[in-house]
Amino acid sequence: MKYAVVIPARYQSSRFPGKPLADICGKPMIQHVWERCCAAVDASEVYVATDSQEIAECVNIFGGQVVMTSSECMTGTDRLAEANLELDCDFLVNVQGDEPVIDPNNIIKVIERFKKTGNITNAYCEITSEEEFRSLTVPKVVTSINGNLLYMSRSPIPLTKDGNYIRANKQVCVYAFGREHLNFFASHTKKTALEEIEDIEIIRFLESGYQIDMVRVDSGSLAVDVPDDLERVINYLQS
Repeated sequence: MKYAVVIPARYQSSRFPGKPLADICGKPMIQHVWERCCAAVDASEVYVATDSQEIAECVNIFGGQVVMTSSECMTGTDRLAEANLELDCDFLVNVQGDEPVIDPNNIIKVIERFKKTGNITNAYCEITSEEEFRSLTVPKVVTSINGNLLYMSRSPIPLTKDGNYIRANKQVCVYAFGREHLNFFASHTKKTALEEIEDIEIIRFLESGYQIDMVRVDSGSLAVDVPDDLERVINYLQS
């Protein structure tokens, strides 16, 4: 099957404008993400999908490939769907543009699982602290015994009836979608009800009855949501 790894990147972030171009140890963040993707697959299979000319020029300078998309895309997955109109792949792997230290092995695992099943595939790992469990910026994952997604929420789930944290898992932002999945996603002109409330785009598929395979990986990453997150990433890379 023909596939590509696509990094959706937009300049206009409400919490961190220009985030993909933020400097991390002398390189723009989008380059760090691109290099991690290139460690998982050949560079010829990696693209950045963006609506920003500034981001496109930056990617061209470090030797990456760009697919220009519109500024009307509601989510990164909508941007992938639009990019695939040009790429014409059987499936795409979405790696978030704010994951500068993503483990290339996580990308490989998601690709391998999708090739076996053809189902929407997403990575997840164990949460290791109650602070992370209580954080409203971390999507929590609840799966069936077979490893299918039951629900995902920014709220702390699952909880005991007394509100205590026992154990939990979180989403790792690497996804694989087939052509049909992307076409379905792009057919919506607005977010579905729970997707809108949680602000988690994969819920659009879950609400619509799609099976989502969750692939357990050893560890997550350090996402950059706000400028203060850069320090954690820089410390990690320097250590």
